[in-house]
Parts: sequence; structure tokens; C-alpha cells
Amino acid sequence: MKNLAKIVGGGIAALCLATALPARAAQLSGDARAAIPHDVQQLIVIDYRAMQNSPAAMQLKNKVMPPELKSLEKALQVSGMNDNHDVDELAFAAYRPKGSTGDATRIIGLAQGQFSLDDIMANFKKKKIKPVVLRDNKIYPMGASGMQVAFLNPTTMVFGQTDSLKQALDARDGMQPNFLTNNAMTDMMSSVQDEPLWSILDQKGTQTMMRSLMGDAAQQVGDYDTLKKRILSSYYTMDFQNGVKFDLDVLTPDTFTAATMASLLNAAALYKKMSGTDIEKQAIDGTKIDSSSGKLIVSYSSSDSQFATLLQSSLFQSVVH
Repeated sequence: MKNLAKIVGGGIAALCLATALPARAAQLSGDARAAIPHDVQQLIVIDYRAMQNSPAAMQLKNKVMPPELKSLEKALQVSGMNDNHDVDELAFAAYRPKGSTGDATRIIGLAQGQFSLDDIMANFKKKKIKPVVLRDNKIYPMGASGMQVAFLNPTTMVFGQTDSLKQALDARDGMQPNFLTNNAMTDMMSSVQDEPLWSILDQKGTQTMMRSLMGDAAQQVGDYDTLKKRILSSYYTMDFQNGVKFDLDVLTPDTFTAATMASLLNAAALYKKMSGTDIEKQAIDGTKIDSSSGKLIVSYSSSDSQFATLLQSSLFQSVVH
């Protein structure tokens, strides 16, 4: 769970993969979805091409991107597969491995684009790199990163540590349940998949995120530990076209729970505002917290310059910690 906490962070920690994106969707193909194991705790999908073309986005990503995701992205960069030109969408999935107990999680990466498989295979052959064969799948090393990669088709590849990759291929080949059979998560995905950056989180992932959002204020509210058990799941989207916009929906079983969570989160915001700097107070004022039909709804917006200043604040650092 510690690794997952670093990935989910808090509401603003969603910015770990934030990008200055144009209005295009970051959608996962059927093959990509099938290669994600069933018990997903968080799935993040981004328009990677736009991210690579935005200096501001790259600066933000490099500042707060968790080490686990940095290692996956680095492996992609040094693999000899020209990610700057070939990768259109990039996704990261944190999941509970089959048969695990407790809070153990693993991470896999998925990349979509137009890959020149003939050139890539010719490069492997030139370097005398032979694949490990798993059923009909060929698994190749990603340079000296320690990561492995398999191509599901000419437009989709899955990569990660050896054990994680094999579980992803098991899921894709029907050897274990995959993401396509996780109705709760796939239903949420339909609400956000047309956005350029989006993420969905299960119950544990959402509880971790909400605890980070509440911060020290959670200790001041006696009802929080009881209410967090009634959190079901969540999803968020981000838009950087005109300033910064972040929208988060947290699903609960009833209107009362959602309204109570909204009240607690508003109290937490007030608690942070009392000791905040001017820019932190401005950020809190730019955040709207409400509830509707069993959903806790959080919306944040600011100008680019306001957000750039917020990145340096202690409030931002405490939320993404």
C-alpha cells in the first residue's frame, strides 16, 4: 500500500502525470485493457505525445512523478524504441497480483502508438538479443533497465518487471481474470476515457487519496475513519488548455455519505487555509467541494502562473508526499 500511496497521492497529486494537453482523448485499445490484471487499484492514462512536446508539463512531471513510474518511463526511453516519436498514449496500472495477501501491489506500463516492429526486431537481431518465449508471446529486455517488454500487436506494447509482465500476459491470454471483467472499474472508465488525461481508482486507492487530501485535518475529525469505509471508488480528469483544471468524483453508497464527506473536506480545506500562505489560500479558494447524488465532487482551477507558484509551496509538497 505504501507504493500505491505514492502513486495516488492526493487530489493535487494527480498532477504527477499532468500535461499541457490538446483536446484529444487518451483511450486504451481492447488488447491493452485485456493485458491489465483484474484487481486494478489505479489506472492512469495520458496523451504522451502532447506531454513530450510541453516543457512546462515535463517540468511538472519530473518534480512529482513517483519513483516507480519514473523507472518504467526511463526503461521505455532507453529501450531503443523511439518513444518521442512512436508513443501516442501511455498508461500505468497499479494492481494486486493474483494470490497476494495484504496490501501488495505491482505496476505495469502500456504504450500505444505506431511502432515499426520490423526495425525494432532488426535492431534486436543485430544486437543478438533473443526473446524469452511465453506461449505465443516474445518477451525482450528493455536495454539495461531490468525491465521487459512484449508487443501485443503493432500498435500496443506492455512492459514492466518480469513477474509483472508475465502476469499481464497471463491476463491477456485468459490464464487469469483481466481488467475487462472488472465491471466496477470499466463502468467508471466510460465516464472519463474521452479526456486527454484521466485516472480511475478502486476503494483502497480512493481511501489513500482522500486521506492524503484530508492531511492532518483527518486526525481532527472523529467521523473520518468510519466514513472512509463507505468510500467506493473515484475517477478524475485534468485539462491544461486554459489554465489548470482538475475534476474529481468520489463515489459513495448514498447521498448522506457524500454530503458528510463534502463537509469534512471543506473543514479540512478551512483548517489548511488558516495556516497557509497567500498562494495556498488562493489555491484553496480556487477549489470547489460539493456533493450530488451520492458523489463527492471536487473541482480545482487556476491560472498557469498561480499554479506554477503553488508547485513551490509547502501545501503542495505535503499533499503529494
